[in-house]
Amino acid sequence: MTPNSLHPDSLAVHAGREDLAELGVHALPLDLSSTNPLPGIDVGGLSYEVLATGGHPFEGGSNVYARLWNPTVARFEQALARLEHAEEAVAFSSGMAAVTAVLLALSHEQGKRHVVAVRPLYGGTDHLLASGLLGVEATYCTPDAVAAAVRPDTALVILESPANPSLELVDIRAVVAAAGDVPVLVDNTFATPVLQHPLDLGAAISLHSATKYLGGHGDVVGGVVACDASTAAALRRTRAITGAIMHPLAAYLLHRGLTTLPVRMRAQQEGARTVATWLTTRPEVTRVHFPEFAECDPQGLIGTQQSGPGAMIAIELAGGFDAASELTAAVELFTHAVSLGSVDSLIQHPAALTHRPVQSEAKPSDALVRLSIGLENPDDLIADLEQAFARSRVLEHSAAERV
Repeated sequence: MTPNSLHPDSLAVHAGREDLAELGVHALPLDLSSTNPLPGIDVGGLSYEVLATGGHPFEGGSNVYARLWNPTVARFEQALARLEHAEEAVAFSSGMAAVTAVLLALSHEQGKRHVVAVRPLYGGTDHLLASGLLGVEATYCTPDAVAAAVRPDTALVILESPANPSLELVDIRAVVAAAGDVPVLVDNTFATPVLQHPLDLGAAISLHSATKYLGGHGDVVGGVVACDASTAAALRRTRAITGAIMHPLAAYLLHRGLTTLPVRMRAQQEGARTVATWLTTRPEVTRVHFPEFAECDPQGLIGTQQSGPGAMIAIELAGGFDAASELTAAVELFTHAVSLGSVDSLIQHPAALTHRPVQSEAKPSDALVRLSIGLENPDDLIADLEQAFARSRVLEHSAAERV
């Protein structure tokens, strides 16, 4: 059986592990070497040049130095590339390091400094583009305005679907068509390769904050980009220069996390369905953002572009910011924390946290709270939210009495 003939669930378990039996091991090898022996000056120097310019190790050569190449990181990259239906993947120290590398590499390779960004986006990405720190100019737009926003000096169109934090869905095929010859990057963090394959939809790059669902246990930080071989070489050149390679222990944990990704994703999605449906019955909630609900998917992208809704929920509260503050303080089973995709459930207020540095016109509503549903029994999560809503009302009444 070839890796490409495997069911995605089987591929998640076996990708990047094909040679373990030959090596005589069962668990993934972990290479923590910061430097590597050189077979000689000439071969060592050639090895350095090949790796520093984006190439792969060659037979008889050396990995030289961990900033240039690490075999544990490479194994994770191979596995993720197969799950994303990509030629290659390149792993970075964080999701933001991955975004930065793409912007630097593409603008340098093409000599173009303009980026079209479809909002809403993750707050860190939005802030990076708006800051001008990397010397790129960003035009922000809605999905239907991409064609008008593209210019001769546009290096990249970037989008996120489902979008952070409002879970809006973007028609990737339509954006790719509107972008023309300009490559499109899709942040696939929320959907993961279990639910969505951006490259199959015409995108050039699929990017993940690997910290989230790929790791899945809240104990590792990383970013990874899936793309064609030419783009991967450019990204490795940028990574070598900037020193943003993923640490091998992070790669080890992430590769291990891939084995349970499909199981976790589907289980968390089922829990999210139950919690989201219950939230629609609550008087404290004015709107539930969940991609599977018809009002949240007017284009019918769930089931066509994305195979399922995922495990993220966003709610808008009738009491606005005060209600959001009380709710996040009153939960007991949910953890009030940023990030998402862990086996435990998290809750946070994007406008005050992850999207705090975003320009005012792009900030999410103060009434919006984002929930990442974990692997707990959904009945327990509902009970926690129910008691938190009750405590929030108590706090409100107490405040009114004090006045």
